[in-house]
Amino acid sequence: QVQLVESGGGLVQPGGSLRLSCAASGSAFSTYHMRWYRQTAVKQRELVAVITSGGITIYGESVRGRFTISRDNAKNTVFLQMNSLKPEDTAVYYCSALRPAEEAYWGQGTQVTVSS
Repeated sequence: QVQLVESGGGLVQPGGSLRLSCAASGSAFSTYHMRWYRQTAVKQRELVAVITSGGITIYGESVRGRFTISRDNAKNTVFLQMNSLKPEDTAVYYCSALRPAEEAYWGQGTQVTVSS
């Protein structure tokens, strides 16, 4: 069982930065692929970034070059550094943990609002 708690969301002006964190409880954090998704009331859930258990990173096209995903296995935490934020990045951001052939775990989400 893995519990995930996101933090770091908030209100930021266009062009600004935020760093999201996702703290995981439970054991074997390093064996999970960690993912960030985002969702708005009018758009489908969108994959933002993935970092595999081996450290390989994958980004959604809309955030590539602006967002960076990283993980600290010693602290059971995954991060999402978001730079050059745009109003269209406004969404609830969710953290997810996944291992092959297992059900994914999800956090409760953190709101990011990009507005002047």
